[in-house]
Amino acid sequence: MNGVEWREITRQGLWKNNPALVQLLGLCPLLAVTGTVVNALGLGAATMLVLSGSNLCVSLIRNLVTPTIRLPAFVMIIAAFTTCVELLMEALSFELFQILGIFIPLIVTNCVILGRAEGFASRNTPPAALLDGFMMGLGFTVVLVILGGARELLGQGTLFDGMHLLFGEGARGWRLHLLPEDYPGFLLAVLPPGAFIGMGLLIALKNETDRRLLARRRALEGRPVKGSKRVRTTGEIA
Repeated sequence: MNGVEWREITRQGLWKNNPALVQLLGLCPLLAVTGTVVNALGLGAATMLVLSGSNLCVSLIRNLVTPTIRLPAFVMIIAAFTTCVELLMEALSFELFQILGIFIPLIVTNCVILGRAEGFASRNTPPAALLDGFMMGLGFTVVLVILGGARELLGQGTLFDGMHLLFGEGARGWRLHLLPEDYPGFLLAVLPPGAFIGMGLLIALKNETDRRLLARRRALEGRPVKGSKRVRTTGEIA
């Protein structure tokens, strides 16, 4: 895998083909648990681990399974990694595991993971598949954290509340009060409609950014190169 492929896979996962903002996959857990940053980060990290591991294993067996059992084999791999992540989170951060609830085992049904296994990992080498899984998971996690941060700030007036659930007791002091302590909170932000509104705003922001970047690129392509001259040819060539 050369540098060009590495950059393209990274760009696809983080921006151009972001699973949350472009593919619009995995929106149910994304909208359900993004009430705070720690919830979003916990689910995002779990999804990223499952996505990276399943992509790698699917790529390793891509030439060993027949088309008739390919999808069942992929689902078994994803289910195995989901179970491992579920047990790991239950052992290391039990309180956060309880908060996230059913959405941890439901990672196995996340369309992002099966889609990348079928659409990319089964057709590419293990290094490329591992990088694709990591970058797609990272792009998904970034959207989760941004949405969770916005909802937590508007709903509670804080950021990084409860980070000790994921990083231990030393993270209790990470909580930031960005709004006055008597801030009453914006109830809509922590309710499901607030998640839909926030997600819509993020998608609109990405689309507008893409539009501006495309317009700038077209303007640069149409601009004559500095130092060059336009030559106009007239007449006929016999």
